[in-house]
Amino acid sequence: MAKLPLFKNAPERPQVGRSRSKVLWHRILRSFCYLVAWIFLILVCIGSVADKAVIRQTYFLEINLANIIPLSTPNADLIDTIARTIGLHDFYQVGLWNYCEGYLGQGITHCSKPKVLYWFNPVEIILSELLSGATIALPANITSALKIARIASHWMFGLFITATVLTFILIFLSPLAVSSRPPQTISSDPAVNQAHPQHRRRTFVLLRSFPFLILTFLAALFTVVASVVATVMFIIFRNVFTSASEDLNIEAWIGTRMMVFMWIASGFNLVAFILQLGSCCASCCGGRKARKQLKRNSANGTSVSTGTSSSVSPDLREKEHQRTPPATTE
Repeated sequence: MAKLPLFKNAPERPQVGRSRSKVLWHRILRSFCYLVAWIFLILVCIGSVADKAVIRQTYFLEINLANIIPLSTPNADLIDTIARTIGLHDFYQVGLWNYCEGYLGQGITHCSKPKVLYWFNPVEIILSELLSGATIALPANITSALKIARIASHWMFGLFITATVLTFILIFLSPLAVSSRPPQTISSDPAVNQAHPQHRRRTFVLLRSFPFLILTFLAALFTVVASVVATVMFIIFRNVFTSASEDLNIEAWIGTRMMVFMWIASGFNLVAFILQLGSCCASCCGGRKARKQLKRNSANGTSVSTGTSSSVSPDLREKEHQRTPPATTE
């Protein structure tokens, strides 16, 4: 019985550039990072804007004035009731655009109108709500804290809004930074490079990779700096109010949900920047071995062709001279 011929596996073709699935996953990953960061930045921006689910529980700082009269005072329960009747609310919540106020048993009863470059001034708010003739003591060092808060709030507002807009834009632009033919995928085989040319390294880095690196850096920088400013500023606010708690019974605490939202957004923007930084470094410095091999092969090919032509040319001339018939004269 005749044996069937054995078929050997054909040699694998050299991988040219990046696979389509790898490019797709890179693009999806970058868009996903910016999409998640943008969602949490939106939650930061709309926090405490209105009395709605999730929004009402998202704030930078909450100040509780329900027990602002010292408990050491006789008939403290009666005085607390009088304190509420003179116009004060039990708590105040601070957001990016405005503040909300309310009572412990009722929840939020009023939110101020959103304002561009808003900054929280508790002294002005409390004094404006007191009835005529009523006075109240506030921490002595609140004035110096308000000067810092005004400048920091303006920077925080601008940075958060800019980071939100830039992050939204990068959701759609960041996939364009990923290419299936980046410079680092150059092959040591000239035939492969000629059939599937890669992007020129200098052009790709200067006109594509580096501009996206700047955009991702700005998005990460604005988000992280805004988060740092907000965290530091409202921690100072909290410490100022709670430092006088023994005399005034003012309670203040940081909004955990707001802090988690803005730092998650900062983390995802930072991860996206690190991805783009690695891609930029790879496109700039990758593929060195293949380039050296190409230069070495081209140099060897030039020297061999030059040496061969110089050594063979005398023999060829002699043979051609022998084959050429002598000229006849009539």
